Amino acid sequence: MEGQKTGALPGQEKPDGQQVRQLLGRQAAVIFDLDGTLVDSMWMWEQIDIEYLSRHGYERPPTLEKDIEGMSFSETAVYFKETFCLPDSLEQIKQAWIDMSIEKYRREVPLKKGALRFLQFLKGSGIPVGIATSNNREIVDVVTKSLKIRPYFQVIATACEVAAGKPAPDVYLNVAGRLRVEPEQCLVFEDVPAGILSGKAAGMAVCAVADVFSAHMEEEKRRLADFFIEDYDEIF
Repeated sequence: MEGQKTGALPGQEKPDGQQVRQLLGRQAAVIFDLDGTLVDSMWMWEQIDIEYLSRHGYERPPTLEKDIEGMSFSETAVYFKETFCLPDSLEQIKQAWIDMSIEKYRREVPLKKGALRFLQFLKGSGIPVGIATSNNREIVDVVTKSLKIRPYFQVIATACEVAAGKPAPDVYLNVAGRLRVEPEQCLVFEDVPAGILSGKAAGMAVCAVADVFSAHMEEEKRRLADFFIEDYDEIF
């Protein structure tokens, strides 16, 4: 599916944001990733990785970001336990991450630029909206509640609730099914290559969203996705 522009429109000279706006009139639903896509939180997880691993006498490997990209919360816990030979159980590892992240999500993590305006537009247009995230359900509930965005989503699914995390298509297909729309009628917003591949594997058009944390992957993101935007204000 790499490089296949399933959602592209005629007139490629138009900015991607304008093309996305036009495509919305033809798509039945929109599905968002959460971290790095809707909320500016990826910086926080890098800090948590450093702090958590230091507790066990390890430095954060430079390849960790790419090694765990797209994994579900549970899959990431398994990776950490096996890779770093951690004595904690999987549940203890996950609970430690939850405890370390909850207050940061409540107090330090904002929505991405233009995201609220875009959510309001989708709601006003009657377009069903879902979240397909690799994060933990408890954390997702905290984020959507603290940012007061829960009412904008008809469906929220985590990769822990399906057979395989991203780049497998499972979580996106789950959300589309629960929204009662065909995959090819969905437009996905994602911030990293594994997520983009997940949406494409599900047969959906994908718009990549810029994020400081994945800035070094921008060329790859542009190549894999149908569209690329710096922020959601570009759609208007």
